[in-house]
Amino acid sequence: MKQSQYFIPTLKEAPNEAVIPSHILMIRSGLVRSLGSGIYSFLPLGYRIMKKIMTIIREEMDEIGGVEFHMPALNPSEIWEQTGRRNVPNFILSVKERDLVLAPTHEEIIAFHARADVKSYKELPQIWYQIQTKFRNEPRPRSGVLRGRQFTMKDAYSLDSSWEGLDVSYEKHAQAYRNIFSRCGLKFFAVGAASGAMGGTASQEFMLESYHGEDTCVLCDETGYAANLEVATSALPPIGRIDNNLPLEQFATPNSKTINELVNDFQLDVNRCAKSVVYIVDSKPYLFMLRGNDELNESKVQTLLTAADLRPATEEELVKYTGANGGSIGPIGLKSTEVTIIADNLLRDANGLVSGANTNGYHYKNIDFSRDVANLQYADLRVIEAGEPEPSGTGAKLRITNAIEIGHIFKLGTKYSIALGAKFLDMNGKDQPIIMGSYGIGVERILACFIEQHHDDKGIIWGTALAPFTVHILGIGLKKSEKVREYCDSLYAQLQSAGIEVLFDDRDISPGFKLNDADLLGMPLQIVVGEKNAAIDQVEIKVRSTGDKHVIPFSDAMQTITSLLSTIGS
Repeated sequence: MKQSQYFIPTLKEAPNEAVIPSHILMIRSGLVRSLGSGIYSFLPLGYRIMKKIMTIIREEMDEIGGVEFHMPALNPSEIWEQTGRRNVPNFILSVKERDLVLAPTHEEIIAFHARADVKSYKELPQIWYQIQTKFRNEPRPRSGVLRGRQFTMKDAYSLDSSWEGLDVSYEKHAQAYRNIFSRCGLKFFAVGAASGAMGGTASQEFMLESYHGEDTCVLCDETGYAANLEVATSALPPIGRIDNNLPLEQFATPNSKTINELVNDFQLDVNRCAKSVVYIVDSKPYLFMLRGNDELNESKVQTLLTAADLRPATEEELVKYTGANGGSIGPIGLKSTEVTIIADNLLRDANGLVSGANTNGYHYKNIDFSRDVANLQYADLRVIEAGEPEPSGTGAKLRITNAIEIGHIFKLGTKYSIALGAKFLDMNGKDQPIIMGSYGIGVERILACFIEQHHDDKGIIWGTALAPFTVHILGIGLKKSEKVREYCDSLYAQLQSAGIEVLFDDRDISPGFKLNDADLLGMPLQIVVGEKNAAIDQVEIKVRSTGDKHVIPFSDAMQTITSLLSTIGS
């Protein structure tokens, strides 16, 4: 492709709203242009990369037996109402006057089609996938294409007749995802994750570490443990019991509203101060108890209680259920018997604890959970912290890092098949709900994440798999030198004949602009054909990733290009 005939509107500077490297470079290199908040047009160079990513995805999905669909993005509202996801906040975009929704994903539609056309266990398993435009009612679009309102997603769905079959389908997709991300040249890791609005029994996210990531992950470099902070655990031991088990005693704490104030005012052990927080979970009150200054992990609570709605109690609700305001709440003497009490595992069967007395300005000390709190339940409730021991017990330490999600797989189970009535006849002739899995990859995210991992202060550094063009010819002095024109035209023709994708910068602009644009666009190899070298039958080849330059005889150019390309990774 000759650059004078292509559309690559490069910019010296990016707009002010572009703050992360991928967003800045995608705009500056002419891959995308913003049409509105969270809405982007992909320009020819950007869409060329998108198509390469989609080809890799299709090849790997077909390899595991996937068959490709193309389902409408515009869906009847009543289908979504059957699963209760019609009004999930920030999830659905509506066309209200027509009672239609713009689909953020297609679990409901897959179950709808399965209900109509899958009748027997003999037709299962199935893997159905598509690469389709999706929409989310994103309240705060940011980070370019990483957090948009319209995006392209590969969404796949497995349909199985048994839970064992779901396990097989899930593992097939997990391996396919590893293959896809490896082929695209990404450095990634997989983490256990919360299922969120998708529901289901298990899920796994594929992430890449990034300073600009919106997700928070917990990693252990020694053991390979990885989990989203929403579900991460550690081997931190419970605080246990102390020998001096004194009777329960109430004491005045008029100025101690927080754990830190309580510790400082009364010289207490922070880990034996049992912090109490009240939440309303699906309209029911819960008191959650944590060690010291530990933070409640709402995702763990949501999973534990399979909650659709979860929020902190208001001040009025605190008084209604406990009898006290925040800062004086605890598990003993609650005003209402409706409150369910759940303590974090680190407090299991502990004694010598301090917590609120449910009377403003008072606390209890010497609390013994085994003695003083009836019907107490325990669960993993806390957000872990950096430096805690990883959960398998090796003693290796955990670290916390930001990350970007590039793919997510879910064991959905029967949530959607039951809601939509998608059943099959088993070998005994009985109706059974189809067991489903769901598997998503953000196509634009792969592109943006590659740039996040492969750039320098000059621009993008493409590998061979996703590069829009593999070789970039820069003709310096095309109008002045017939030999420069001859060598450029000859190389251009030879590369095309060899099936090597080539971009030829034949524009009538200054050498500085050409060289700067070449580094910004980041093709794996740059072939610089200038007057001085051409006069002595030589050309210069630059490897973008290393900056290495090779001045060689023109007659050796094709052999050298082929050799260098074989050393450049994806």
